Amino acid sequence: MRKLLLIMMLLSVVPFVFNTSGLLQAQQEITVTDSLFENGHIVETTGKEHIPSLGTKLPMWSVIPFAGILLSIALFPLLAPRFWHHNFGKISAFWALIFAIPFVLAYGEAAFVEILHIYIADYIPFIILLWALFTAGGGIFVKGTPVGTPFNNLIALLIGTLIASWIGTTGAAMVMIRPVLRMNRYRKSKIHIIIFFIFLVANIGGSLTPLGDPPLFLGFLHHVPFFWTFNLFTEMAFLAGILLLLFFLLDTFYFRLEGWHRKEHLKPYYYQIPEELTEEKILINHDLHKKGEKVEIPVKAKISIQGLHNLIFLAGIMGGVLFSGLVHIGEFTIMGIHVTIQSMIRDVFLIIMGILSLKTTAWSIREGNEFTWFPIKEVAILFAGIFMTIVPALSMLRAGSEGALHFIIDSVNKPWHYFWITGSLSSFLDNAPTYLTFLSTALGQFYPGIPEIEAVHLLIEEHELYLEAISTGAVFFGAMTYIGNAPNFMVKSIAEEQKNKMPSFFGYMIYSIIFLIPIFLLITWIFF
Repeated sequence: MRKLLLIMMLLSVVPFVFNTSGLLQAQQEITVTDSLFENGHIVETTGKEHIPSLGTKLPMWSVIPFAGILLSIALFPLLAPRFWHHNFGKISAFWALIFAIPFVLAYGEAAFVEILHIYIADYIPFIILLWALFTAGGGIFVKGTPVGTPFNNLIALLIGTLIASWIGTTGAAMVMIRPVLRMNRYRKSKIHIIIFFIFLVANIGGSLTPLGDPPLFLGFLHHVPFFWTFNLFTEMAFLAGILLLLFFLLDTFYFRLEGWHRKEHLKPYYYQIPEELTEEKILINHDLHKKGEKVEIPVKAKISIQGLHNLIFLAGIMGGVLFSGLVHIGEFTIMGIHVTIQSMIRDVFLIIMGILSLKTTAWSIREGNEFTWFPIKEVAILFAGIFMTIVPALSMLRAGSEGALHFIIDSVNKPWHYFWITGSLSSFLDNAPTYLTFLSTALGQFYPGIPEIEAVHLLIEEHELYLEAISTGAVFFGAMTYIGNAPNFMVKSIAEEQKNKMPSFFGYMIYSIIFLIPIFLLITWIFF
C-alpha cells in the first residue's frame, strides 16, 4: 500500500517536472517578481523596466503540487494512518520541493523572492500568532467541567461563538476546545460536537470585528472602518442560529440514543462525571443500555478555572495584532523582502506573551488540559508545505484577467458571485489574500483609477452589499475544509491527540456540504 501511494504521488508530478522546459523559456521574459503583499498592501518590486507578473506566466498545471499536498492530507490518514503519522513531515517537504525546485530553476531570482516573501511576510508571522494563542489558551484549565448534555454543549458553543470576534477564532478555539472535549469524554457519539465547534467557534464566530478573522483584519488595513463589520451581524446571527439549532437537535438525538438520562431534580449545568466513573464503568453502563436498562449521571460538581491570568496574555496578543495594523513606524529589507518595523515588534511581542504564559503557568495546569506540543508542530509542518505550494494559485489570482485563472476573476459581477467565488476559494486557499483579491476586483469594477481609500468609502456608501458578500464569503466558507482557516486543523489535531476519532479530509467535507451548503444557499437567496 505504501509503495502504491508513493508511486501515485510521483506519477502525479510528472507533468510538472517535464514541463520545466516551458518554464525555462518563460524565464527569459521575467527577471524579478512584481506585485507583492506588504503588510496587507500591494507594493511593486521592479527591475530596470516594467516587467510582467509571475501570475501572468504560470500555467494552470503549476497548482498540481498544491493539489497533491491536499490529497495527501485527505488520503494518507485514511489509507495508511501509521505511515502518515510518522512521515507527514517528509510528505509535506516532498510536495514543497516538487514545486520549489522547478519554480526557482524556471524563474530564478523572481521565484526565489516570491518564496522568501510568502515565508517571511506570511508563514512566519502566521505560525508565531498560532503558537502564542495555542500556548496562552492551553494555560487556561476549566476544572470540574459540566457533563456534555445537549443543553450544556449548546451553551459552550454559544460562548465560544460570541468570544471569537474579540479574541480571534484561533484564540477562542484554543480556550474552548479542551473543556468541550472533557465535557463529552463519556459520550460515544461526539464527532458532530467537534465538527460544529469548528463551524461556529473556529470560523463563523469571528465575523463581527477585524480581530476575529484575518481577512477582516486585512480589510481594516485597507481602510474598511473597524466597526463596519458589525454590519455582518444579521448574516452571522442567521447562520449561527440555524447551526446552533441543528446542533441541539442532533446532539439531543445522539444523547438519547446512547441512553444517558439526567435526574429531574438537577439542572443540566450541575452535571459532572465523577472521578470514579472510569472508562471501564462507562462501557459497563453502555452494556446495560444495550440490555434495555437506563443509565444516569447523578453527580453535582463545583466548577473552577485555573490559569485565568493567561487571559491577560491573550488580550496582549490581540493588542499586538491591532498595533501592527494601526501604527506605521517604518520598514527595512530582509534579503530583498520589505518588512515593516511594526510587524517585527508585533512578532517579538507575541513571542514574549507566549514565553510569559509558559513561565507563569504551572505545568500541572497544562497537564490537566492534556497539553502537548504535537498539534502546533503538526500544523507548522503541514502549513509549511501548503504555503509553498499555494504560491502559483495566489499569483495567478493576483494577475487578474491576465492570469491562467482569469475565468474566475472575469465571472464575478454580482454580489452572490462574490459571495460564492470568494468563499469557494477561501475554503482551500489562504482566505486573507483571496479576500483582498476580490475586494480589489470590486473596486476596479466600480471605481477604476480612484485612490483606494476613497474607493473603499464609496463602495461602502453605494455598493455595500458587495463588501458584505466578500467579507462573509471569506469568513463563512473557511468552515468548509480542515485547511479553510488556521484553527480548523489545530482543533482536529487536539481532538485526535485526546483519542477522538475524527473524519478524514473528505469525510469532514461531507458534514460541511450537508450542513453548510444549504444554509449558504438560503443566505444567498435572502441577503445577496
